[in-house]
Amino acid sequence: MKFLKLLGHICVILFLTVITQVGGIVWLLSVFVSKKIKTKKRYTFPLLYLVFNLLVVPPIAKIFGREKLPIFSSELKPRNIAYPLLFRNYATPELSNLLITSAADLKPSNISITYLDANFPFLNGFPLLPHLSHNDGKKIDISFQYLDNEGMPTNKKPSISGYGVYVNSTNQTSEKCKYEGYWQYDFPKYLSFGKLNELTLDEKNTRALVLELVNNSNTQKIFIEPYLKQQLQLQNYSKIRFHGCQAVRHDDHIHLQIN
Repeated sequence: MKFLKLLGHICVILFLTVITQVGGIVWLLSVFVSKKIKTKKRYTFPLLYLVFNLLVVPPIAKIFGREKLPIFSSELKPRNIAYPLLFRNYATPELSNLLITSAADLKPSNISITYLDANFPFLNGFPLLPHLSHNDGKKIDISFQYLDNEGMPTNKKPSISGYGVYVNSTNQTSEKCKYEGYWQYDFPKYLSFGKLNELTLDEKNTRALVLELVNNSNTQKIFIEPYLKQQLQLQNYSKIRFHGCQAVRHDDHIHLQIN
């Protein structure tokens, strides 16, 4: 019985570490505290988790060269509260400043930046699954801009997570990659966590958003699908590149990477 209990704790710690980086430590601490004060983990864990999220981790992350991205700003915000709750909204000061500056520049055009996965708060090289490269504070995924059913710009997004609902369900690149055996290329469709709205790509504002990002001197590269680069008339920008078949589709979001 003790072995099964220990195995259960190990599984919980591993799971929380993989999806949040910090949650496994919080779970261990909550087990210790709950035994000391003789209360149940279902009370101590959520409380300690929030304390770590709001008060403990942000100042420590600065020692590791990361800072927490804005949560409640109207110009720069996460797709939903899950991203900051899972400690996935951390970036280097340079990336954070780029995003804040870009959001301020786009505000007069009524364009707001909605971010998805950024990075964990600590340690270069620690993987932020399921991504291949979000491990150094210098990468972030950003939502496209969309139009509602009346053709008006909207801050709504097509899926709960911001991933998995593609501009075109099929395209030449995705078919080529899948044909070559890269089965994971379509994987984000399983990460949508449900479709919310029937929206169409706002080409004008998405292009304005990409240009704002690509024209920043700190931007190293931006990934979108090749057909979108052509569709948005961005062919002349060398920083906008194809990510390769070993990654996943990028016609549901923009990947931004700085130097």
